[in-house]
Amino acid sequence: MSVTIAVFARAPVVGEVKSRLIPHIGAERAAALQHAMLRRTLRTASAASPGFVSLWCAPDCMHPVFAACAAEFAVPLFAQQGTDLGARMLDAFSRLCMHGPAILIGTDCPALIAADLCAAADVLTGGVEAVFKPAEDGGYVLIGLARPVASLFAAMPWGSDSVMSETRQRMRDAGMRWHELPVSWDVDRPQDFVRLEASGLMNELQGAAE
Repeated sequence: MSVTIAVFARAPVVGEVKSRLIPHIGAERAAALQHAMLRRTLRTASAASPGFVSLWCAPDCMHPVFAACAAEFAVPLFAQQGTDLGARMLDAFSRLCMHGPAILIGTDCPALIAADLCAAADVLTGGVEAVFKPAEDGGYVLIGLARPVASLFAAMPWGSDSVMSETRQRMRDAGMRWHELPVSWDVDRPQDFVRLEASGLMNELQGAAE
C-alpha cells in the first residue's frame, strides 16, 4: 500500500517511560517493555507497508535504540515537534499528508497487526476522510487522515477516557466522514500488563527485543 505509516515512540529510558507500570514491574523492566513494543510495532508496520514507514522520536532522535531501529527496519527518523501530544501529531500529519493519506500509531498496542493497518489504508484510499481504531480505555490506538485536521488535536484531554468520544463530536461538528475499526486494547496500567502476560503476546515481544 502507498499510505504512509508514522510510528510515534518515546526513547526507552529507564524511569522515564511506562510510569504507571513502574510500581508494578520496576523501572528497568518497564523500559525493556517499551523497547520490545517499539520493535514489534515497527515489524508490524513494515509488514503492512514496506518502504512507507517512518519513526517519530521523542524527546529527540539521539537515543541509540532509535538509530538501531532505523538501520534494522530501514525507516527514516523524525523528531516529534510540538508543545503537547496533539501539536506533535498535527505536525506529523501536516508533513506526511503533503504526499497523501497517512496513518499514525503509537507503540502501546501489541495486539495491533498488519491486517489492521491494511484495513485502515483501504478506508483512506476509498475516499473516507478519517479512520480510527478505538481503545477500550476511551482513547484510540490508530488514527488515519486524508488531510491534517487541526480541530482533532487542539486542547484534547489526552490520557483521559473521553478522547475518542470527544474526537467523534469534533468530526461531527466538522462534517467529516470517518470509519472505525474494531476496538482494541493497549498496555498502560498494571491490569493491562497482567492481560498482556495472559494473552500469549509476551513471548512475541521478548522475541522482538532480541
